[in-house]
Amino acid sequence: MKPRVLIVDDDTGVRYTLREILESAEMDVIEARDGVEALGWLQTHRADLVITDLQMPRLDGLQLLERLQAAPPAPKTILLTAHGSERHAVRAMKLGAFDYFSKPFDTEEVLGVVERAVASVRAEQENEQLRAELLLSRHVVFASEAMKRIALLVYRVAPKDVTVLITGPSGTGKERIAGAIVAGSPRASSPFIRFNCAAIPRDLAEAELFGHAKGAFTGASRARPGLFREAHGGTILLDEISEMDMSTQGKLLRVLQERTVRPVGEDRDDSVDVRVLATTNKDLKAEVAAGRFREDLYYRLDVVEVRLPPLEERMDDVPVLITHFLDMYQNRFATGPLTLTAALREHLQAGPFPGNVRELEHRVERAVALSTGGVADATWLMHPRSEEADKASFGLKERVDAYERGILVHELAQCRGNRSEAARRLGIARVTLLEKLKKYGITRDSE
Repeated sequence: MKPRVLIVDDDTGVRYTLREILESAEMDVIEARDGVEALGWLQTHRADLVITDLQMPRLDGLQLLERLQAAPPAPKTILLTAHGSERHAVRAMKLGAFDYFSKPFDTEEVLGVVERAVASVRAEQENEQLRAELLLSRHVVFASEAMKRIALLVYRVAPKDVTVLITGPSGTGKERIAGAIVAGSPRASSPFIRFNCAAIPRDLAEAELFGHAKGAFTGASRARPGLFREAHGGTILLDEISEMDMSTQGKLLRVLQERTVRPVGEDRDDSVDVRVLATTNKDLKAEVAAGRFREDLYYRLDVVEVRLPPLEERMDDVPVLITHFLDMYQNRFATGPLTLTAALREHLQAGPFPGNVRELEHRVERAVALSTGGVADATWLMHPRSEEADKASFGLKERVDAYERGILVHELAQCRGNRSEAARRLGIARVTLLEKLKKYGITRDSE
C-alpha cells in the first residue's frame, strides 16, 4: 500500500510542487488549504504523514500539530517553515513534530525527510502488528490475513473502555475474541463475568443480571447481587445478546446509559463500573427491522464491531487449527503421537465447514479418538456430515469412552504390554482390564 501524505498549505504553488515530488516517489497525496480543512478530512480518513505550512489562516501549523497530538494515534507531522522561523521549528519538535524543512526547499531535502518519516511509520506499524498478533495468539490459533486484521482491531480497541459487539457465525470463536479484548485491557485483572442470554429463562434473566431482593419472587429465599454488581470494576460478556427478551433489553439500555442497576424488588439504584462486551450470530440490524431488538440498544452496543468471518473465508487457518487440535486431543486421550493419513488430512482441509472452527475441532477429536496403532485414518469420515449429526454421533458417552480408551492404550504402552502391571497401575482387576480391552477392540498390535 502506498504511503498517504496530506499536504496542508494555503499556497497553491507549494502544494503543486510537493505533490509532484511525492507522487514521483510513489506516494498517495491529498491536499488541504488550511488546518481546519485538514482536520475535517482527517475525521473520516487516514494519513500516514502530514506536511503542513507554519503560517496559515484560521488554524496555523503549530495549532494543527497540537490538535493532532491530542488525539492519538497521530500521523507523523513535518513542518514547512520560512527563513528565520527556527524558534517555531524547535517548538514544533517539542510538541511532537517528526521534522521540519525550510522554504524554499529542494527535491532531495524533501524526499530525504519524507522517506525517513515513512520508514518510521512502517516500523511502528510492523511493531504494532506483531504485538497485536501476540495478544490474539494467546486466545486464538490463526495464520490468515483476515485474522491478522482482526488481531490489529482487537489490539487497538482492547485498552479503550468502550462497548464492543462481536459478530459472526456460530463456531467462529467469538468468546475467545472477547477473552483477548479483556486480556489487553486495563481491566484484565478484574472480574470477567460471562452470561449466556440464550441459556437462562427469560423471566429469570433480569434477576440474574441485575440482582434481586429476598422474597422478590417465588423461590427468592435470599438476596443476590446480580452479575453486573459482581462484575463491578471489570467486564461482562453478554453472549448471544439477540436472544435477550425486550423487557430485559430495556433495563440493559438503562444500565448502559446511567451506569446504575436496580435489583428486582428494590427501589434503589446502585452504581456500577462495568465494561460490556456482547456477541451474536444474528444480524442485529435485521432483528431491529423485525421488531425483535431495540434500535436504541443496538446503537449503544455497536460502538465498535468486530466481525469474525466463517472458516471458509480464512482457509489458511485450517492447517494450523488441525495441528493445534491434533496436539490437544492426543494429550487428552493419551494416544501418544499420531500420524494423519494423507487422505484424512486432505479431507479435513477440504471443507465445507458449516459449523466453522467448532466443526473442524469435532472432526479432529473424532479422528484422534478412533485412531489405532498411532495412525488416524479417514475411512469413517469420508461422507459429509452436518454439525448436528457430528454432535449426535459423538456425544458425552462417546467422548468418555474415547478418553478411557486413550488411558488404557497409554498405560499399556508405559508397561510395554504387560497387562497385569497395567491393571495394577490403573487400580483395577486384571479381568476388568481384559474386559475393557475387548470392549474397545484394543489388541496387542494396537498397544
